[in-house]
Amino acid sequence: MSEIDQTIANANVNSVLRLFLPEHLAATLMLAGGVTLYAVESYITATIAPSIVRDIGGLALFSWVTSLFVAAAVLGSIFVAMRPRGITLRGVYVIAALVFGAGSLVAAIAPSMPVVLIGRALQGLGTGALAALGYAFIRFVYPEPLWPKATTLYAAIWGISTVIGPTLGGFFASGSSWRYAFILLVPLGLVMAALAPRLLPEVEDDREQVKTPLAQIGLLLAAVLMISVAGAIAATAIKAALIAASLIAVSAMLLIETRSRNRLLPSGAVSLSKPISRVYLAMLAMTLVLVSDVFIPYFLQSLHGVAPLMSGYLVALVALGWTFAAFLSSSLSGRRAYAAIVAGALIETAATASLALLLARDNPQGHLPLIVPAAIAIFMMGFGIGLGWAHLVGMVLKLVASNEQDKASAAIPTMSSLGGAFGAAIAGVIANGAGLVEPGGVAGSIAAAHWLYAAMALPGIVAIAAAITLRDSRK
Repeated sequence: MSEIDQTIANANVNSVLRLFLPEHLAATLMLAGGVTLYAVESYITATIAPSIVRDIGGLALFSWVTSLFVAAAVLGSIFVAMRPRGITLRGVYVIAALVFGAGSLVAAIAPSMPVVLIGRALQGLGTGALAALGYAFIRFVYPEPLWPKATTLYAAIWGISTVIGPTLGGFFASGSSWRYAFILLVPLGLVMAALAPRLLPEVEDDREQVKTPLAQIGLLLAAVLMISVAGAIAATAIKAALIAASLIAVSAMLLIETRSRNRLLPSGAVSLSKPISRVYLAMLAMTLVLVSDVFIPYFLQSLHGVAPLMSGYLVALVALGWTFAAFLSSSLSGRRAYAAIVAGALIETAATASLALLLARDNPQGHLPLIVPAAIAIFMMGFGIGLGWAHLVGMVLKLVASNEQDKASAAIPTMSSLGGAFGAAIAGVIANGAGLVEPGGVAGSIAAAHWLYAAMALPGIVAIAAAITLRDSRK
């Protein structure tokens, strides 16, 4: 890195540190703590899930450990915007922390997998709301210049969690020790609930008065559940059918949104003529592309002779790239922020597409000249999305009226969840259809890697197109 680049990076890090000044410190710890809880818990449970099955059985319900959590997290984020009148954002934080603690307790003492699933659903409700509150509180806690810095901090938390979560999960992966991974979270939820009234501001409820859009919520949850289950099913035909059904459910939800007075999303969110819809589309498409990294460890191990532990570290470069780029671009504004969004979409798409060549080759001896370019591309996948994500979030907060801010904020983690769920399932269909399972072996893996990452250029192009149209966006 040049001296100028280093100076810029240091300035951006220092600007993020402004979130920890005395006047912001308490709220920053609470909001970042909620996001951390969501991020770390997701990776810890993914690590200990096999241990749970070995200890108490329930293999047939294995995929629901994640599916129910994701669906409940979407519902939790929706609750932030659709909460009953009289419940403030601070009140939602208390409720969410208590629900998360209760879910952790249920999972910890569960005698069977169905009870674990109840606990995971409660955990998802709590952490989904906490993650959405991280965005909903931004406009009340920080001055506008610090909004992108807050989202940069959240990006850094997710990046760090991809390493910390599995590491912590590894400590609880033997025998019945997985129960302690949940037990330790119970007092944490209680402490967060107790501190929220003291450390978070009481803010005015400026939402418009509308009825709860039950039809849209039901269709969205059905879509998330189906696509999450699809991601865990090996049979390509069933997986494809579930993806198709999920798309139909999402389409029906969007159709109802265009005609209903009781909307789940902010005004204009389902009309491509409105800037806010293109911001959400860019978020969705960029997340969908990024989730194709789920197959990277497999291709590194099966084609390049990389050890399992090392392949895990290499795929963590995605998170490192996201975090580094988020800090690098956090101080950009105006045209430079717009340029960061477009450049980020271009970089992510190009890096992902390049893996169609860099990963799809037989390198059983693990020759570094073949692995290093792939590692750079993996890093640049995360770098691309990190470059513009905070500015996309900033646009969401600026493009909607004040009485729809909670809806707009809640939709941010919802778009991430949808993009992640659809991306994982679609990646599975493409890889399996290209030969990962049949014919399998080296030839099948090469074909699967080539077609998977070549196909991911398509949603990448959608993200680029959506980003380009945001140049002249105004509130």
